[in-house]
Parts: sequence; structure tokens; C-alpha cells
Amino acid sequence: MKFMIPFLIAMLPVASIAQSQSGASSRVPSVAIPKTTGVLVIQTAKQGVTPQQVMAVIPAEIRATVELYLDGKIREWYSRGDGKGVVFLVDAKTEDEARAIMETLPLAKEQLMDHEYVPVGPLMPLRALMGPGAQQ
Repeated sequence: MKFMIPFLIAMLPVASIAQSQSGASSRVPSVAIPKTTGVLVIQTAKQGVTPQQVMAVIPAEIRATVELYLDGKIREWYSRGDGKGVVFLVDAKTEDEARAIMETLPLAKEQLMDHEYVPVGPLMPLRALMGPGAQQ
């Protein structure tokens, strides 16, 4: 048990490389590709959009975002540390599902924001801790 933390720390670079590559285009076994359990959505204002344009829509955006959170479609949301937008963790199994959720928001309807979608899932090296037979 005392070796678990050093093992996980040592495996993080491997996990990030394995998770950033598709199983088909690399030699990473398919068990290294996690099942998508959420989609990280990074939202920034489109080039040329003014803060005033965004602020005009913000009251409706906040209400709609809270509704999605209360409906369980948005798990978490954060302001970016650089002040350039927000980050959502959307409860979706695919990028398309997350996109459909995000397109319901007023800022997206007004086409004021750009969105980047990043599927996320469990940290796969944790399976190694489960022992033989857990790789299924």
C-alpha cells in the first residue's frame, strides 16, 4: 500500500500520453483508452465579441446554466484562471451529446462563444492496482 502513491505518480505521464492517442492510430492497447464518462467543455468568447455583448446575455446564461446543473447535465463549472471564459464538466458520453447540451445555452444561441470539447474518463493505470483479471 505504501508504494501506491509513488506508482500512481510514476504512471501519470504514461496515462496522459495513452489517453491523448487513439487506440487505432497508436500501439496503445484498447484497455488504455478510457470509457468516456464526461466531456470537458472550454468556452471562450469568439474573436471580436465585446464584454458588453456577453454581459447583455449573462443573466439568461446564468439561469440556463443553473437549470442544466439542477437537471444533472452539468456536473461542475469554473471560471478560467486567466479570465478568458469558463470550463464545464458536462455529464455526457460523447462530444456530440455535450455539444447538444451546450447549444441550448443563450451565449451559444447568440453565437458569441467558441467551445472546445475534451472527452474524459477514468485514469486507466488504476486498473493495474486491481490485480490480474481486472483488465477486462
